[in-house]
Amino acid sequence: MKITTVGRKCTIRDSFKEHAEKKLKKVERFFGDSAEAKITATVEKTCQIVEITVNNNGMIFRSQERSENMNDALDLCVDSLIRQIRKNKTRLEKKIRDVSFDEFVDDTPVEEDDFEVIRTKTVDLRPESVEEAILKMNLVGHKFYLFLNAENGKICVVYVRNDGGYGLIEPDID
Repeated sequence: MKITTVGRKCTIRDSFKEHAEKKLKKVERFFGDSAEAKITATVEKTCQIVEITVNNNGMIFRSQERSENMNDALDLCVDSLIRQIRKNKTRLEKKIRDVSFDEFVDDTPVEEDDFEVIRTKTVDLRPESVEEAILKMNLVGHKFYLFLNAENGKICVVYVRNDGGYGLIEPDID
């Protein structure tokens, strides 16, 4: 597994990198050597935040945890990722073999007069079912997900409703 470590408002120590490599061996057994992991560590006034994003053949797994100690936050993050993978194991086994999703993120800020756009993301849309879109939204940990519906060829959005269910937004193109 290729591991990239980034520090925000801090310098990452070698001991943290070694600890991260050791902990991510648990995640690596699910994917093998083809996976890529990005660890972002942020130091704030009262806590330290660790975010891990694992990308394997287009499937994205993300976890973020905070703690007083950076190593503790890393441990919580890895445990969260493993729970996420095990929870969706049966669905993921099928998807990992034949993945149809790649995401490209462009973090360039865009300026506008009335509203300030902080970040712009570009997503490579490929046909997928509503169930696949919901699964990927949950794995990334977002509240909504944009995708190309394989059933009707429309660009749709799935989202998490306040009552705990899921919603689907489809355009009405006449």
